[in-house]
Amino acid sequence: MRIDIVSCQPGLVEGFLSQSIVKNAMEAGKVTIEMHDIRTYGIGNYRQIDDYQYGGGAGMVLMAEPLAKLIRDLQARHSYDEIIYMTPDGETFQQKIANRLSLKNGIMIICGHYKGIDQRIRDMFVTMEISIGDYVLSGGEIAAAVVTDAIVRLIPGVINDETSALTDSFQDNLLAPPVYTRPADFEGHKVPEILLSGNDKLIQEWRLEKSIERTQERRPDLLDK
Repeated sequence: MRIDIVSCQPGLVEGFLSQSIVKNAMEAGKVTIEMHDIRTYGIGNYRQIDDYQYGGGAGMVLMAEPLAKLIRDLQARHSYDEIIYMTPDGETFQQKIANRLSLKNGIMIICGHYKGIDQRIRDMFVTMEISIGDYVLSGGEIAAAVVTDAIVRLIPGVINDETSALTDSFQDNLLAPPVYTRPADFEGHKVPEILLSGNDKLIQEWRLEKSIERTQERRPDLLDK
């Protein structure tokens, strides 16, 4: 898989790429992730990438020309199944979207900034728009990192125990059950006996029961899907 992230603040994502599971996945050759600075394609001596919006109003807008040049340059070198724009008015990101995107070969993620990007870029190039929640960030970089992490961890071979990802919250519209590790007795709080029984069938039944209970309590909306 290849993921190209387009940003005017690439440093916000580069630190994330140098850590943990995503870093390991890149080093193992499971995924290629590259950052692309919009300012490289900026206009004039000052590499301008933003301007005032037509019609007036507060806030600057990322210009169409630098973005279009960058996108077309990437398209000339690579093939993309999806060109994603991170925006508060996009489709809310969910596990099922991460599952679907993890099967793609090439993804481009565009990070908005300021007041967003020129609508013509959305009309001409973007195939998918994603939001990570009903709030506004200073830019799309953190949101792009969230989406990238959720996708990469699903790629076969990235997580040593691949069944781990399949039992995460939301995979079956259920929240994950409680989990415990050693010691079995911590300050008088004991691990449920069934988890110490060694009976795999009963343990799986217990986990499913607890998943349903937790989902009913915390996210009953998931059970209606």
